[in-house]
Amino acid sequence: MTAAPVAAPVWSVDPRTGKRREQVAVEATDRVVDAAVRAAHEARGALADRAVRAAFLRTAADRLDAAGEELVAAADAETALGGTRLTGELARTCYQLRAFADLVEEGAFLDVVIDHPDATATPPVPDLRRYKVPLGVVAVWAASNFPFAFSVPGGDTASALAAGCPVVVKAHPDHPALSERVAAVLRGAAAEHGVPEGVLGLVHGFDAGLELIRHPLVAAAGFTGSVRGGRALFDAAASRPVPIPFHGELGSLNPVLVTEEAAAERADAIGGGLAGSMTLGVGQFCVKPGLVLVPAGAAGDGVVKSLAEAVAATGEGILLDHRMRENFVAGVAERTALPDVEAPVAPGPAGEHTVGAGFLTVPAARLAEGDGHALLLEECFGPVTVVARYADDAEAGAVLARLPGSLTATVHLSAAEAAGQGRGAGLLAELTSLAGRVLVDGWPTGVAVAPAQHHGGPYPATTSTSTSVGGTAIERWLRPVAYQGAPEALLPPELRDDNPLGLPRRYDGRLER
Repeated sequence: MTAAPVAAPVWSVDPRTGKRREQVAVEATDRVVDAAVRAAHEARGALADRAVRAAFLRTAADRLDAAGEELVAAADAETALGGTRLTGELARTCYQLRAFADLVEEGAFLDVVIDHPDATATPPVPDLRRYKVPLGVVAVWAASNFPFAFSVPGGDTASALAAGCPVVVKAHPDHPALSERVAAVLRGAAAEHGVPEGVLGLVHGFDAGLELIRHPLVAAAGFTGSVRGGRALFDAAASRPVPIPFHGELGSLNPVLVTEEAAAERADAIGGGLAGSMTLGVGQFCVKPGLVLVPAGAAGDGVVKSLAEAVAATGEGILLDHRMRENFVAGVAERTALPDVEAPVAPGPAGEHTVGAGFLTVPAARLAEGDGHALLLEECFGPVTVVARYADDAEAGAVLARLPGSLTATVHLSAAEAAGQGRGAGLLAELTSLAGRVLVDGWPTGVAVAPAQHHGGPYPATTSTSTSVGGTAIERWLRPVAYQGAPEALLPPELRDDNPLGLPRRYDGRLER
């Protein structure tokens, strides 16, 4: 007889010391994952009422606000991100939940379209009524670097619940205690509105993540993490007997191009701004600028000098866990060993548990000419960036042509270029092919939660064309259905002529609000 597998304990770990703090849970077995998914599947009917969904999301935000002090302390104990940063992130998370509640009440995301029969059209048009319905259970993989905004209560969860989809979250091992606390808050909010607590499942463990992606009742997945892990799950989602959508955010270099005119005009501001962006959160933001194209010559020298001064003044920091620290140290060493790579301010280990910020420089020609320096075109998680010095516009363009897809791409222009003189418009078009968000004279760190936001980009930034931030993130968890010739009495209320729910819709070609 084969012995039953013993679930391993899940520990909360202090990143400041590397020591275990408390046992939080145990890794989920196949049976536990199955039970969580089935409970979520059975809860989907309770989300059918949009008024209930909106109220649930608002109550979740209110309860997270009320527990804020405790939750921020729990998050800081497991991530060392600091109370100020985490308080702001929690506020953003609550705002996002309320924004989705507003979106649910408005109803435009349903994309209701009604076309009555038209025998004069070629070909004739029958009675057609179209809207969007929820996919079903959504599996979410939490991220390490945003324990609120991209974890249990984050954008994937909020948008899926708003769409009417129950969620099972695979907790990130860097903040398991916080994940349990937040899940309890959200379940309490669900119960307040008569929604079964199973509407939000939480499982721990690597194997649990694999079981989630394979489970036949999981209808879609959202992931934020590494290229390696995300690609493995993406492939698993595609190879299922019934493939499912996999919306993954994997890795991003977030290139920045500084024109010679901009460098000559405001070198100090650009260098200082870059330093602040690349070291923010100890360089652990998914939109950290990882490659910066700066002109060779005096104008570029000013940017590098300003960057060096600001980075050298940055204090050492703690990464989210010791594995990330080891990867950062090894990644920096491997990059520094490449020919013609220099470190004006050397990044790497500082104290026993900390790292120091720094940056590397390399002639842009090295990146443009072949694969010998391809490693510099890969994301390195932590407080480091690569400054590539380009000789002319052609060389800068050759580097851009070799870059993988990113979440963001940034250009810094002179005042004249920004006013339409020179090649500003051409650079914007060039960067548009690389990223989902293109910035001018700014820095990519900081992703506003707004209706027009797009947080996604060409692979490997993401595995789909969707966004994980902003109102349109809800579209990932919906599918369109059209009814043809269905009697009015049988139609869902969203598609009836009298519009009992007061939804915005396109009615016989006219937009009604």
